[in-house]
Amino acid sequence: MTRLRIAVAQFNAVLGDLAGNSARILEFAQRAREAGAQVLLTPELALCGYPPEDLLMRPDFYRACAAQVEQMARAAPLPIVLGYPEQSGSRRYNAAALLDGGEVRANYRKHRLPNYEVFDEERYFEAGSEPCVISINGVRCGLAICADVWEYGAAEAAALAGAELMLTLNASPFHMNKQVRRYEVLGDRVAATGKPAIYANLVGGQDELVFDGASFALDGQGRLTHQSPAFVEDLAIIDYADGQLLPGRIAEAPTAEAEVYSALKLGVADYLGKNGFPGAIIGLSGGIDSALTLAIAVDALGADKVRCVMMPSPWTAQMSLDDSREMVRRLGVQYDEIPIAAAMEQFAVLLAPTFAALGPKPVWDTTDENLQARIRGMLLMALSNRSGRIVLTTGNKSEMAVGYATLYGDMAGGFAVIKDVFKTFVYRLSEYRNTLSDAIPRNIITRAPSAELKPDQTDQDTLPPYAVLDAIIEAYMERDESPRQIIAAGYAAADVRKVVGMLKKNEYKRRQAPVGIRVTQRGFGKDWRYPITSRYSDEY
Repeated sequence: MTRLRIAVAQFNAVLGDLAGNSARILEFAQRAREAGAQVLLTPELALCGYPPEDLLMRPDFYRACAAQVEQMARAAPLPIVLGYPEQSGSRRYNAAALLDGGEVRANYRKHRLPNYEVFDEERYFEAGSEPCVISINGVRCGLAICADVWEYGAAEAAALAGAELMLTLNASPFHMNKQVRRYEVLGDRVAATGKPAIYANLVGGQDELVFDGASFALDGQGRLTHQSPAFVEDLAIIDYADGQLLPGRIAEAPTAEAEVYSALKLGVADYLGKNGFPGAIIGLSGGIDSALTLAIAVDALGADKVRCVMMPSPWTAQMSLDDSREMVRRLGVQYDEIPIAAAMEQFAVLLAPTFAALGPKPVWDTTDENLQARIRGMLLMALSNRSGRIVLTTGNKSEMAVGYATLYGDMAGGFAVIKDVFKTFVYRLSEYRNTLSDAIPRNIITRAPSAELKPDQTDQDTLPPYAVLDAIIEAYMERDESPRQIIAAGYAAADVRKVVGMLKKNEYKRRQAPVGIRVTQRGFGKDWRYPITSRYSDEY
C-alpha cells in the first residue's frame, strides 16, 4: 500500500520578515512531523510574503531569500515544499523548492504569471516552462503555483510527467464568492488530469489585500475531502493512499456577511499589528458607517486599543449624540466629545475678509459643509500625532465612488476599513454583527443616513436611493458595463448619467484617499487604474 501524509501550513506571513517567516514555517514543520506527516506544503512565496511588489526589483532581496532558503534546508525536520522568489543569473522566478536532506532537492518555476486585477507578476518574473515532479515516500507529486491551476497547461504537464498527486502553492487574495471559483478551477484541473489535488493558501492581511486561507483538497473525482477554516492559521493533515485522498476535516462554509466581516477584522488587525500602531482612533458621527467601523475595530484589536471621538456641530442631532454614547458604553471603548462650534466660528472670522473680496456667497454652501469635516479631520489627526494611534476612516464604497466625502476632512486618516463595502452591504454587515452581540444600537441601523452638515440633511437629497446607486456603480465599475447597457437593464437614464458623471469626476479624490481593505472583485485600489484627466465620453 502506497501512503503519504501531507501537512498544509496555512500561515500568516509578514511581508519581508524572512527570518520570522522561516521560523514560523519550521514551527509548522515540527508540528507536522509530530503529527506523522512526511512533507509540509507551504503557500506561494511563503518565505517572503505576498505580494512583495518592487522589493522584487532589488538584487539584495533575492540574495537574502536565497541565504534563508539554505538555512531552512539545513534546519528542516522533514521535507518542505517552500514558496520563495528565485534569481538565477539575470532571470527571476516565482518558485517552489523542495527542501529535503539538508539541501534543495528540486525546484519548480511558476508557468502562468497573472497580470490582471491586483496582480503584476509579469512586471517582476519570467515564466517557467518545465514540470516538476517530486517523489515523497514513494508518491510522485507534481508542483504548481497558484495561477498555474487557473489555466490549462501546467498541471496537465505534471500529470504527463508522471505525477500522481498535485500540490499547489497559493497566495490567492480574498474577495466575495472567491472560494466557489477556486473549487471550480481546481476541479477543472482534476477533471483534466484525473489526479487529486491539494490547495494550500496564504492567510493574513497585507495592505489592501486580505488572504483568507481556506485551503482545501479535492479527490480524483473532484469531490471535496478537506477544507480548512477561513481567516485563521491552520495546520491541515491530509492522507493519501493508493491513488486517492482519504476523507478528512471539512470546516463549515461561512455566510457572505460572516466572511466579509472576518476579512475586514483580519485586515484591520494585521494592518495595525504588522505596522506597529498601538491602537486606532475613530471619529464617530452617530451614523451606520462609523458604527460598523467601530465594531470591526473593537473586534479586531480589543476595546482597550480603540479611542472614539464625537465632534458635534450645531447641526448634529441629539439622537446622534445619544446613539454614539450608547454604542461606546456597550463596547467599553475610550470616548471623548469635542464640540466644533467654536472652531467653526473662528474659521468664519478668519476667512471673512478674503471671502468678502470674492463677492456675494449663498447663505450656506459646500464650503461651510466641508469646513466642518476638515475641522474634524484636523482634530483626529492631532490626536493621532500625539498618541501614535492611526485614524481609521469610515467612508464606504458608495461614497468613494461618487465623491460623497471631503478631502482632508472625513477622508483624513491612515486606513479605510470599509472603503470597498457598498452602503447596502454596510447595513447587512451591521445586522450580522448584532447577531454576535448587541453592539450597534437599533436606531443607528434604522434611521435615514445623513452627513449632518446642514439642517435636515439626508444623503438622498443629492444621491439616488442606495439600492439604485450601488447597482449602477457595480455595473459600471466592477463589470465594465456602459451607461447604455445599464439603462437598458432598467435604470433611469438621469440616475445613470448622474452616478457615472460623479464617479468619473471624483477620481482625483480617490487617488488621495487612504488605502483600504479589498473585499470585492474590483476595488478602488490596485485593480482600478483610471486617469484623472480624461475626455473620454461613455456610450449612452
